[in-house]
Amino acid sequence: MAELVITNDNFEQEVLKADKPVVVDFWAPWCGPCRMMGPILEEFAKEFEGKYIVGKVNVDDEEELAGRFNIMSIPTIKVFRNGQETASALGVQSKEKLVELIGDA
Repeated sequence: MAELVITNDNFEQEVLKADKPVVVDFWAPWCGPCRMMGPILEEFAKEFEGKYIVGKVNVDDEEELAGRFNIMSIPTIKVFRNGQETASALGVQSKEKLVELIGDA
């Protein structure tokens, strides 16, 4: 599964109106820990394809979204369910921690 690129333009449709929990990675290409998180998210997305949606927000390109969610450090992972933020974590997370954040696996 290709990772979903989330922008200010598609955030409402892809995240807030999603029919599954959405894991959103706020990241930037120059961020070392963000690059470490990438393969973990890819593996998570493959393993849970169809159960969860995984998307990425490039904070350099989407400053408005980063500001909306008060992103001060990256990577920041946020989980959305039924249009609401239900969990978040700062820094590189394991696949197991991502499952914990979602809370229903």
